[in-house]
Amino acid sequence: MSDALPGTDRPFEIIPSVLPADFSRLGEACAELEAAGVDRIQFDVMDGRFVPNLTFGPDVVASLRPHVTVPFEAHLMVHEPGWMFEAFVEAGCELIIVHTESVGHLHRALGQVRDAGARAAVALNPSTPVSEIDWVLDLVDMVLVMTVNPGFGGQAYIPTMEPKVAAIRRRVIELGLDVDIEVDGGIGPSTIAGAAAAGANCLVAGSSLFRDPQGMAHAVADLRSRAEATRSNP
Repeated sequence: MSDALPGTDRPFEIIPSVLPADFSRLGEACAELEAAGVDRIQFDVMDGRFVPNLTFGPDVVASLRPHVTVPFEAHLMVHEPGWMFEAFVEAGCELIIVHTESVGHLHRALGQVRDAGARAAVALNPSTPVSEIDWVLDLVDMVLVMTVNPGFGGQAYIPTMEPKVAAIRRRVIELGLDVDIEVDGGIGPSTIAGAAAAGANCLVAGSSLFRDPQGMAHAVADLRSRAEATRSNP
C-alpha cells in the first residue's frame, strides 16, 4: 500500500444499516440481510436532539433479535446515552458505538459500555479531529469514522474523510492495538474501495444494499469483492 493509503490486513465486514428498510417488516428485512451474507446488522438510534431525527429504541431491537443469529451493533446518535447502554445490551447488541461529541466524559462512557457487557466503539463526526480520541484508543474495539453528517440515510459520501481513516489506521498500528475501523455513510460500489484502501475494514452500507436491482446477496458480494480488491492494488 502507498504511504497515503495504508489499507488494512484485517478481515472486511459488510454491515448493513436498517434505516432504508420498511419499518413495518423489520424482522423480515433482518432475515433477508442475514441470508445475503452480512457480517453484522447496525441499528441507528437517533434521539431528535443529538441528530435531527428519531428512530427506535431497545424494545424494537429486542423484538428483532429472535429472527436472526447475526450480531447486532447499536450506533447511538444520542445526547448523553449512558442511561441506555444496559438496555441495548439486554436487547441483544454486542457492540455499542458512542459518539465522542455526545458525552461530557468519553473515558467514563466507554467504561460503562464494557461494564454493561458489550464491546465498546467510539464514533467521530466529519468535522471532529482524530485528536479527540487519541487518549481512548486503548479502551475501544472499534473506531467509527462518519463519512456523512449523521441523522439521515441516503446522503453522499464525503471523500475527504479518507485521510482521517488513514490517520487512525496508522495510529492504531503505531500503538499495536487490536482495533477495527468502521466507515458509515454513502458506502456503495463507487466509494467502498477508497474507504477500504484508506484503512477501514468494517463497511456500513444502507441504500446500496436495499436498492441493488440484482438483489441483496449480489450487493453484499459485490461490496465485499470491491473491498478485497484493494489488497492487491497498492
